[in-house]
Parts: sequence; C-alpha cells; structure tokens
Amino acid sequence: MSTGPGADSAPAPTTPDTPAPATGSSMFSSLRVRNYRLFFAGQVVSNIGTWMQRIAQDWLVLSLTGSATAVGVTTALQFLPMLLFGLYGGVLVDRLPRRRTLLVTQTSMALTGIALALLTLSGHVQIWHVYLAAFAVGLATVVDNPARQSFVSEMVGPDQLQNAVSLNSANFQSARLVGPAVAGLMITGVGTGWAFLFNGLSFVAPIAGLLLMRARELHVVERAPRGKGQLREGLHYVAGRPDLIWTIILVGFVGTFGFNFPVYLSAFADDVFHAGAGSYSLFNTLMAVGSLAGALLAARRGTARMRVMIGAAVLFGAMEILAATAPSLWLFALLMAPIGMFGMTINVTANTSIQMGTDPAMRGRVMALYMMVFLGGSPVGAPIAGWVTDAYGVRAGLAVGGAIAATAAVTIGLVLARVGNLRLSVGWHHGHPRVRFVPRESGELATVG
Repeated sequence: MSTGPGADSAPAPTTPDTPAPATGSSMFSSLRVRNYRLFFAGQVVSNIGTWMQRIAQDWLVLSLTGSATAVGVTTALQFLPMLLFGLYGGVLVDRLPRRRTLLVTQTSMALTGIALALLTLSGHVQIWHVYLAAFAVGLATVVDNPARQSFVSEMVGPDQLQNAVSLNSANFQSARLVGPAVAGLMITGVGTGWAFLFNGLSFVAPIAGLLLMRARELHVVERAPRGKGQLREGLHYVAGRPDLIWTIILVGFVGTFGFNFPVYLSAFADDVFHAGAGSYSLFNTLMAVGSLAGALLAARRGTARMRVMIGAAVLFGAMEILAATAPSLWLFALLMAPIGMFGMTINVTANTSIQMGTDPAMRGRVMALYMMVFLGGSPVGAPIAGWVTDAYGVRAGLAVGGAIAATAAVTIGLVLARVGNLRLSVGWHHGHPRVRFVPRESGELATVG
C-alpha cells in the first residue's frame, strides 16, 4: 500500500453493485475551470487530426500491402511500446511536472506526423516507414497517456474529476465524427499525405493551450521523489485492491480481443462489402456517434458503478457477435452505434473509477498500468485478429472477439460478487424476469444503483 497523501482515505473494494461517489451536477460543469477549458479546446483540434491520421494510416497500409495482417501489425507496433514500457512511463509521470511532460510528448508526436506526411506527399513512403512512425508515436504515448490522464485531476480537482474524464471522452469521440469523414474525403480527393500533415500541424492547439494555462490555479499534487522500488510499490498497491485489479483485467480482455476495429472495419469495407474508403469512414463515424452518446451519458450520470461497466461489457460483446452476422452493409453500419456506446461506457466507467479510487501519489503508475493493459493488449490482439481474418474471414474474427469480451465480463462479475459475499439471484417480479445480486447470509437485496 502507498504511504503517500490520500492513502488512508482510499476507498474500500467495491462489488458489482457498489456505487462510486457522485461528482458534479451538470453535464459540462468542469468547463467552468479556465485551465481545463484551454486543455479541452486544444484537444478538440488535435483529436480531429489524430482520427484523420488513424484512418489514413490504416488505408495507406492496406493500399501498400493488400493485407489485413499488415494493418494488424501496424496497430501492434503503435501499442507495443505501451506493453513493454508502460509501467516505467507511469513512474516517470509520478516524478515529473505533468504540464511540461505533455509539452514534450505532444511536440514529438507533431514531428512524427509531419515526417510521415512529407514521405507520403513526396511519393517515397514505404511500409517500413509507416511501421516506424507507428512505433515512434507509441513511444511518446508511453508517457503522454498517463500524464494526460493524471493531469486532468490537477486541472479540475477531485469534485469535477468524473465530469472532466467523461467530457474528455466526449471530446475524443466528437472528433471521431469529424476526423474520419474529413479523412475519407481527403484520401479520395488529394491522398493520405495531407491527412498526415493536418495531424502534425493540429498539435499546435494543445501545445498553445498548455502554455497559456495559469500554473497557480492548478491543484498541487505531491510528486514522488526519485527512489528504488517505485515500480514494485505501484504493482503491490494495485494487487491489494480487488476493485482496481479486476477492473484492469476486464478492460484488458475487452481491449485485447474486442477493440481491434482497425483490422475488422477495414476488412469489412474492403473484403465483405467491396466498398471503398468512404464506407470505412462511415463505419468509424457511426461508431463515434454511439461513443459520443455513451460519454455524454457518463458525464450526466455523475457516478462510476462497477455494475454498469460489467453490463456494458456483456452487451458490447453481444453486439459484436450480432454485427459479425450482419448480411448487409447498412445493417452492419447501424450496429456500429450501439457497439460504440457500450464500448465507451466501459472505457469511461473504468477510467473514472480507477482515478477516483487511487491515491494521488500513485495515480501516474496506476493509470500507466491501466493504459498498458488496455492499449498494450493490441500487440497481442491485433495480429491474432488479422490472422483469423485472413485465415477464416473477418466475420469469424469479430465474432470470436465479441465472445471473449462477453465471457470475461460475466466471469469477472461473478468473481466480484463473490468478493463482496453476494450471490446471483434470478427470479420473476410482477410477471417479468429479474436478475439481481443478494447477500449470501441474509438474503436481503444488495444495494444497486
């Protein structure tokens, strides 16, 4: 356990039905904070560029190689550094000033985007260039992701943390509505290189926002001093918290096997429905509509309930299985919205519950572990998804991913119920089936929300 500030007030382990503390009362309440407004505005521009590069990168790889496996390898290379070095990134984030750290990481990602743009526009791009650029972005992400996640609490404080995390997700998904659509038009009209260039230049906005912030208005967080054993200390902290470790395990299964959309969606557009980049952008856009709805609902909800996360993971897996059997392009496209909504509900609920339940002195390391598991699973899952897609078809790949996500959610829900000394009760209430958790000893209904 940590001995840093807040260690004594760390919440007790939760069960599937234990509500987290409520925060905020307005869907946009955290935007009243000036520093967070600057951060939010910068991320709007940068996130549009990020989504444009994602679409352009996947399509460029598919154009250069004609292989879904190559798309999976590119995705794997982008997330491999998180898997290898993610925990060390968290140690650095707990030691370093987070605003200055973000200035460095955002600048490095801008330069990578510009370099890839110049190679593509000059006609000299090769597949290894794309692989190298993906790996370089992944290296920056090792520090950028936990720093950005942890910096939110410094900007808004604990009372607005749930709302700000949800709005960050809404921001990202709003950009996802614009970015893929613009990328599709740009790829068709002038080529992928201009999408890479826009992404590189878009980092000017968040860098400017960071420079304009008022340091005196940030919530001071004591940084961890340099010392031995800090990585081990973070792992021990998480190991002693069932609410944290089982949440991380769940998002690990979902992220590794259920979130391989660069592989699945490009293959559905190209191989199953024989459509072009426009349909691939449409799939991503409709998924973003659902994700945006999920993020805004989370901001309005104001609480991070374990039960909501587990239920969303089950439905997420079920929707993927259903989409795998969709006979037409339009039915498949429409199913992207609920998949996006349930996927975002998992993400926001897990992110918020972990940040709110973690000692501030440990937050960088815990968030690094969370991001390492969630994003770092892609180097394992993406090549497997690409191989299954090439060998057995993309429908089989998507169905298997959904089945694994749903099975993991049900299993972990039952484990957490056992930790909380609950049992599953299935019965009828006023003529309708009802599933609930009840205490083992008394048989009384467990508190749900």
